[in-house]
Amino acid sequence: MVKPLPVDVTSPEAVYQGMKRAGIDFVVSVPCLNLKEVIPMVDRDPDIIHVPVTREEEGVGVCAGAYMGGKRPAMLMQNSGLGNSVNALASLNQLYGIPLVMIISHRGVEGEPICAQVPMGELTTQLLEILEIPYFIPDSKADAIEKIQVAWKTALEGRRPSAVLLPIPFWR
Repeated sequence: MVKPLPVDVTSPEAVYQGMKRAGIDFVVSVPCLNLKEVIPMVDRDPDIIHVPVTREEEGVGVCAGAYMGGKRPAMLMQNSGLGNSVNALASLNQLYGIPLVMIISHRGVEGEPICAQVPMGELTTQLLEILEIPYFIPDSKADAIEKIQVAWKTALEGRRPSAVLLPIPFWR
């Protein structure tokens, strides 16, 4: 039985609960300011193998290997890293039908204080559409839990990557 979500759940707790409820048991992470509280939650969980990496394309490959080994992989990353991982997503995951959920901190959108984040922020959804990667944007913390589960189901059934975009207002 799935425990109900506490009323005062934080954004990091919602992301973590979404992964847990989706059955994610292998997580690759790339450092990100917005994900800084989620990563330790994953790292402490004895039911999740956590592999920190320095580049997103490396994470795509590690997750592909984990899936081939029977795991349910997700990658925690910032949207700027989506550009870094395009070739790996297309030539590995999409070509060979390997599911992956990318939980993406969507920088460069409403409320972004750093102008250098804006160009990729504006291109993120277009890039996902060009790559034919389904994506979900939750409208609340509770919805994030649901969308992460739906993203895993979509990735598994479609044998392809999917993404959950978490914009700046989600983290407030």
